[in-house]
Amino acid sequence: MKARGLKKDKVNVITLGCSKNLVDSEVMITQLKGNNIDVEHESEKNDSNIVIVNTCGFIANAKQESIDMILKFAEEKEAGNIDKLFVTGCLSQRYKEELTAEIPTVDAFFGTNEVPALLQRFKADYKANLLGDRVTTTSNHYSYLKIAEGCDRPCSFCAIPLIRGKHVSQPIEDLVTQAESLAKNGTKELLLIAQDLTYYGLDIYKKRNLADLLRRLSDVNGIDWIRLHYAYPAGFPMDVIDVMAERDNICNYLDIPLQHGSSNVLKAMRRGIDRPKTEQLITDIRERVPEIAIRTTMIAGHPGETEADHEEMLRFVEKMRFERLGIFTYSHEENTHAFSMEDSLSEEIKQARANEVMQLQEGISLELNQAKVGRIYKTMIDRKEGGYWVGRTEFDSPEVDNEVLIPANDYLLRLGDFANIEIEDASEFDLFGKPV
Repeated sequence: MKARGLKKDKVNVITLGCSKNLVDSEVMITQLKGNNIDVEHESEKNDSNIVIVNTCGFIANAKQESIDMILKFAEEKEAGNIDKLFVTGCLSQRYKEELTAEIPTVDAFFGTNEVPALLQRFKADYKANLLGDRVTTTSNHYSYLKIAEGCDRPCSFCAIPLIRGKHVSQPIEDLVTQAESLAKNGTKELLLIAQDLTYYGLDIYKKRNLADLLRRLSDVNGIDWIRLHYAYPAGFPMDVIDVMAERDNICNYLDIPLQHGSSNVLKAMRRGIDRPKTEQLITDIRERVPEIAIRTTMIAGHPGETEADHEEMLRFVEKMRFERLGIFTYSHEENTHAFSMEDSLSEEIKQARANEVMQLQEGISLELNQAKVGRIYKTMIDRKEGGYWVGRTEFDSPEVDNEVLIPANDYLLRLGDFANIEIEDASEFDLFGKPV
């Protein structure tokens, strides 16, 4: 027996893709630890002999990143630096057969809902009693809470229903249990995520039940902020906005991916909503919660998008003045509805159109940020970096939105605490301030 074989196994979990994948990794890590297996998340110590790569398979760039990561660790295994390599997640769910044939060095590929099968490779059992527990990999003071899995929407460009399956809501009681456990472990901010938040409850309660869930989560002791991510615009339940207005610990923040500003493209995307209805929805939301920050995402270059459609999207963004906006170039995904349409625009044209939208948004963001100068905001202190304390207001989500920078040499703050910060200056995507 080799000396290496006498060492206890140590697992390194690598997560790629979105926050929903991160929650999946956290559940996996919790189960491994619950079976007394030594495991870390994205360790840089190079002392793990087993690696699990949790992949993303949403768009072309994400798929390539996942493949590159698998190949990197396949080379590590071939060089004898690790003993076993497992792959899970969206890419593995969608392309298991192809990946097995192309990268035989991988010991096994698992889909998105196959944690019990993966655990069997460690001679471990799935422990149902760990439902309320979760090892978090984010900063201790905020955690993601996945309220549903899968999606029933027919969007032309999206492969998520092919990968994640039909929409399945988690029961309210289970989510409250998870939130209580997270709060006891120091979580102050819950970021609610799903493929589609606003569909929540239709499958198990026979009605859109996000508002009821928010009320229950809002009552959990220790949760200061609740943030909503990935709300679908068609059929949006406005009672959610009413609860937001009622409850102080539900952030005046809504992530609602709109995808385009042209009715023609929205129809081609099968979004179930047009531009006038979208504009009315945003207007109604802002009337009920005037201080709300709305984050949206757009797609540039969907099949059939004309120059006129692109110009309409620019005018839409200019008119609606979103507080936060991101944009992707269209990715031609096999087995989606749009895959049957001609993907005629070059990557250069798609990127140029995306750049135009972001250039417009930068100006809007700068104006909105400069309007905050002189105001005081409750700010969560996330980390210390580059001579600054780095924080966020209730209008900003981790990693994707604006940050508040406070000189670390001048002020003493604590990570994970709130501070009242007066904004002294602003750029396109950052605010600069001091405690008061």
